[in-house]
Amino acid sequence: MSYLERVRTQNPLVHNITNIVVAPFTANGLLALGASPFMAYAHEEVADVAKMAGAVVLNIGTLNEDVVTSIRLAGRAANTHSVPVVFDPVGAGATAYRTETARKLVHELQLTVLRGNVAEVANVIGENWEIKGVDAGHGKGDRIHIAERAAKQLGCIAAVTGQEDVVSDGETTYVIGNGHALLTRVTGAGCLLSSVIGAFAAIAEPGRERLDSIAEALAFYGIAAEQAAERTAQQGPGSFQIELLNQLAQVTPALVTERSQIRQAAGGAR
Repeated sequence: MSYLERVRTQNPLVHNITNIVVAPFTANGLLALGASPFMAYAHEEVADVAKMAGAVVLNIGTLNEDVVTSIRLAGRAANTHSVPVVFDPVGAGATAYRTETARKLVHELQLTVLRGNVAEVANVIGENWEIKGVDAGHGKGDRIHIAERAAKQLGCIAAVTGQEDVVSDGETTYVIGNGHALLTRVTGAGCLLSSVIGAFAAIAEPGRERLDSIAEALAFYGIAAEQAAERTAQQGPGSFQIELLNQLAQVTPALVTERSQIRQAAGGAR
């Protein structure tokens, strides 16, 4: 059974502390995939939700101290109960507050997956990489090196997403070639991807299986975007966004096997 089939069969509960810009899109995307979203933010309940979830996804897109407190409470509860934690450091590197908060959180919590664009991940681990708002700019170095260094430094799986996605546990690294440029025209596409990764992490065992599940999640999401772009050609990003939700429900395991572009990076961790 593929990881996608497992998600749809097991219907994992994914607890999201995400930003106000993307919450409905994220919830709808998880439902389309076959997972069960739970959007809980209150300090009084986040620990209770986290400990019963299949995965916890923490996102700092709209950041304030209340959100940080909720993230800490949920993350600690998830760690205590061995629930996978996905952290999305939205905009790390854009402001000092955002960068410092992300760096504190990744050292206070035990992450399962760090998912961001190359600038966000680089800035989390102390490497300089230009960022414009929440979009990656130019930087020195390469995405494979950034992913491998982040994985080894933080003891987690690092997923660096962009034109090609890179995912590494510090020992084994995959490059995924699926996706479409229209994903950059839809607010929340990356945030939804982090939650999709949470659903796949929830149904996989720690270790190599979980790394492979994240690689499949990235390929699956990229294929859904490719399918959505094909079906909405000439219609623009609004139609693409809706069709992306459709394709998250309609892409089959067989299509993932047929169209996935996953290759192992040469050379291993550096």
